[in-house]
Amino acid sequence: MTEQLKGSVTSLVEESKVYPLEKLASLKRGGKSLTIGLPKETSTYENRIGLTPKGVETLTNQGHKVLVQCGSGLSSNFSDEDYSSAGANITNDAKEVFKSDVVIKVEYPTTDEIGWLSPGNTLISTIHRHEKNVKRRLCMLNEKKITAIGYELLEDNGGGLPIVRAMSEIAGSVVMPLAADYLAVGKGHAGVILGGITGVPPTNIVIIGAGTVTEYAARTALGFGASVKVFDQHLYKLHRLKQILSASIFTSTIDNVALRKALEEADVVIAAVRSERGILEKVITEDMVRAMKKGAVIIDVSIDEGGIVETSRPTNLKNPVFVEHDVIHYCVPNIASLVPRTSTKVLSNIFVPILSGISKVGGVDQMIYQNSWFMKGVYAYKGFLTNVHLAEKFRMNYKDLNLLMAARF
Repeated sequence: MTEQLKGSVTSLVEESKVYPLEKLASLKRGGKSLTIGLPKETSTYENRIGLTPKGVETLTNQGHKVLVQCGSGLSSNFSDEDYSSAGANITNDAKEVFKSDVVIKVEYPTTDEIGWLSPGNTLISTIHRHEKNVKRRLCMLNEKKITAIGYELLEDNGGGLPIVRAMSEIAGSVVMPLAADYLAVGKGHAGVILGGITGVPPTNIVIIGAGTVTEYAARTALGFGASVKVFDQHLYKLHRLKQILSASIFTSTIDNVALRKALEEADVVIAAVRSERGILEKVITEDMVRAMKKGAVIIDVSIDEGGIVETSRPTNLKNPVFVEHDVIHYCVPNIASLVPRTSTKVLSNIFVPILSGISKVGGVDQMIYQNSWFMKGVYAYKGFLTNVHLAEKFRMNYKDLNLLMAARF
C-alpha cells in the first residue's frame, strides 16, 4: 500500500470517529414511519414534556423521526443533549415542530400553535375545557381538520383512564406534604403539625371524593397519624376505599349536615372529585368555608374541571394560594407539574406504546378504527367535534365518531 493510500485510509477512519454511526432501524412490514413533534410548553407554569429521552430512543430505533424544540425538557431535568443522544432532531423553530405528523403537548395549544399545525395532522394534548377561548380553539382545530386527542380521555383495555389515574396518584402523593407546609408557621397559617403526637389531638383531614387521589392522600395522612374522613356520593367507592386502606377511616355519603360539621372541625380539606359528564357541582359552599377554622387549608384538586369549592379559583405554581374567609386555598390545576421528571416518565410510558401502535396498524385512522379505547380520547376528527360533552358545553354540532369511521372504512 502506498503512503498516499495509507494516508487516505487513515483520514477516513479519523473522520468516522466524529460523525454518528446510528441508522434508523427498519420498520416491521406494514408499519408506517411517523414524524413526532415535542414542542416547548409556552406556559411558564408547565414543567412537563410528553416523552423522555428513553422514550424517544425507543421510537427512533423503530424508524420514526422525533423533532424536539430546543429547551423543551429542561424543566423536567432532561437536556437537549439527552434527546439528541437518543436520536432526536433538536430545532429552535417551533413552527417546524408543529408541522409533524403527530404533535404531543401537555398543555392545551394556544391559537398561535393551532395555526402552526399542518392540516389533517394529529394533536395529542390535554383539554382545559374551563380555559378562555376554548370554543374558538375547537373551531380552529376543526377548520384545519385536525384529529385531536385528549390524553385524559384515553382509556386502557380495561376501561380505565391510565393518564388520569397516574396523575391522580402523583397528586394524591404530594397534597399532604403541601398541606403540612401551609399548616405550619406563616402569615395566616394555623401553626400546627400535620398528624398527631403524644398528648395532642391529631389534625382532622376531610377528603371529598373516594377515587385515586383520595387513596394516596389518605394513606399518607394516616401515616402521619391524622384523623381522616372521606365523603363521596357512591357507597361502592367508599367500600372499595376502606378495603384498599385496611385502616380506620370515617366514611360517609355526601350529606350537608354531616359534611358541614366535618368541615368546621377540619384542619385540611382535599377536594378530589372527578366529573362524570364534564360538569362538577359546588359541593362546598361559601357559607361552609366561612364556618371553617382560621388558618385551615383547602386543596382543590378538582380545579382543572372547575372545582367543587364555591370560593375556589385557579392559581398557578408561582402564586399557588390565596386566602378567602381566613382559609388558605391551594388551587393549582397541574399539581403533577410540581414533580415534572416523574410525571414525564409516566406520560412517556403511556405515549410510546400508543405511538408504536399507530405505526404498526398503519396510521391514526386505523388506530381509531381498530381500538375503541383509543377512540374514546378523540374529541375532534377531520372537521367534526366528536365529544358529546364538549359539544353540549359549547353548543357546537356533534358527530358520532363511530359513524364517521364506519363511513370512512
